[in-house]
Amino acid sequence: MSDAVQPTAAEVRAAAEAVKTALDRHLAAVERRTGDDDPAVYEAFNELAAAAEEYDELLYDRYDEVTPFEIPGSDDTLPPYTGPEEPNALSVVIRRDYSVVEPQRLLAQAQRVEAVEEDGATATEGFDAASGTVHGALGVLFGEFEPDEIASRHKEFGLEEGDSTLWVTAADEPADPGEWLEAPFESIDPHRVVCRFDVSAVFDDESDDDDLDDLGSEEQTDPQDADH
Repeated sequence: MSDAVQPTAAEVRAAAEAVKTALDRHLAAVERRTGDDDPAVYEAFNELAAAAEEYDELLYDRYDEVTPFEIPGSDDTLPPYTGPEEPNALSVVIRRDYSVVEPQRLLAQAQRVEAVEEDGATATEGFDAASGTVHGALGVLFGEFEPDEIASRHKEFGLEEGDSTLWVTAADEPADPGEWLEAPFESIDPHRVVCRFDVSAVFDDESDDDDLDDLGSEEQTDPQDADH
């Protein structure tokens, strides 16, 4: 890189100060968080990621050095927001995955629901009902309960949570009725995503791998073999 485009030492120092400020803001947001999906924490996280990335780039361009940490940013998953600054409408798109780990529990819960609906029949009478199969039981439960209630009571229904994602997108006007129902996810414009929240076991696995790496480094007796 030529000296003409190389960042100055002052620019690198300013980027370092920006990281410090972003760290303080992120900690303050975490201390004041109101829940697992607090948007203030999400915003502070993205600001910290952007500041760290900027500092890392300038540090490398100026001194050919890198930082010892890596903060994943939203740029890897979402392009810059170009939607309306004052949206008149919004869409919330959610996907939650589950595994059926206790089919008998699932069937029993669905039969209880149908028992109430079958004019006094009980779950033990064996009436011809949709809840007699796993896919039928799923239809009964998801037809009876709201998705959020299923999520909060999934263990009662014999389900195990998998990955989930929630996208909030901005729009100029509400969509026409029925316009997107056949393909809800295909209508998402990534440039209009206001925020996104992902939950995945992959994140836990990565954390566990990091912990194992740390333990492995501690057990090394030869400094030359240690992973720095």
